[in-house]
Amino acid sequence: TLAIGDPWRVRVVPNLYPAFERQEVVVHAPEHVRSLAELEDRQVALVAEAWRRRREAQPTGYLHALVNEGKAAGGSLAHSHSQLVWLAGPPPAVTLEHGEPDRDNIVVERGDVVATCPRAGRVPYELLIEPSEPEEDAWTSDLLPTALQVLAELLRRLHVACEGPVPVNAWLHTGRRWHIEVFPRLTVLAGVELGAGIYVNTLAPEDAAAELRQVTESTS
Repeated sequence: TLAIGDPWRVRVVPNLYPAFERQEVVVHAPEHVRSLAELEDRQVALVAEAWRRRREAQPTGYLHALVNEGKAAGGSLAHSHSQLVWLAGPPPAVTLEHGEPDRDNIVVERGDVVATCPRAGRVPYELLIEPSEPEEDAWTSDLLPTALQVLAELLRRLHVACEGPVPVNAWLHTGRRWHIEVFPRLTVLAGVELGAGIYVNTLAPEDAAAELRQVTESTS
């Protein structure tokens, strides 16, 4: 286990029901908050620090970091948390990735981190968070805390745009070009999506980006 702060502010514990040989739960805060969106930037930075420390403690294999929020996204705990799963090597979703950064539909820019609605978005409001200049390894990047802070900001915008909490999956891919993918679960994935790998996105990415940008303008 790992505890950051005295009294603790972020705690890492073994997963009680692991599906993999090594799987851990990162408790984002001692206060009972349901979403990463409810955390301040300094607390989110501690979450990134916990992820990094666990990677340093077990540097072999591929570390898959993920966030599941809401029952529709597979979240089994109401308290805000993330999971760390060690794999023998990069999963197929990482090894099959290719292409250059997609920067047409920018939603947020913070320092050297940018968030966009990718042109090939699979679901409404799908988002991609990445360094402005591509980097390979998130675990050695100084930008990982900022990327998680941008994730929290995007979740806050989604909650406003959708008029309530949004079930969402988010995960970190690190390798050729590290990034965080944000996958809101606002539609049901059916036989076409799951069986054929063809996604029917009912909201144009450019419209989603414009709407999420407008959230700040209308609430500032």
